[in-house]
Amino acid sequence: MSTKEDNDFPLWEVFTQKKSGAPYEHAGSLHASDSEMALQNARDVYSRRNEAVGIWVVESKHITASTPEDMGPFFDPANDKPYRHPQFYSVPRAVKKRK
Repeated sequence: MSTKEDNDFPLWEVFTQKKSGAPYEHAGSLHASDSEMALQNARDVYSRRNEAVGIWVVESKHITASTPEDMGPFFDPANDKPYRHPQFYSVPRAVKKRK
């Protein structure tokens, strides 16, 4: 349950890396006064049992995201650009034999 003091701090999104070389994944969010406090709180909340080897924090206001209203044309596939589809390219015989 958040309190008034929690909401005075900006919201930060936390991304963790499970092992070296793995992609970072969104772990959650938290409130903190600055990036250093956000990083320390993220370590305590999302990696207290060594679940992560890396942590990123980013203030939520710096994230640009799509909205539900973007669902139509924004996510439509580019059917008018056939070069984006794999069948546009010919597969060499040597590659076909390996299948």
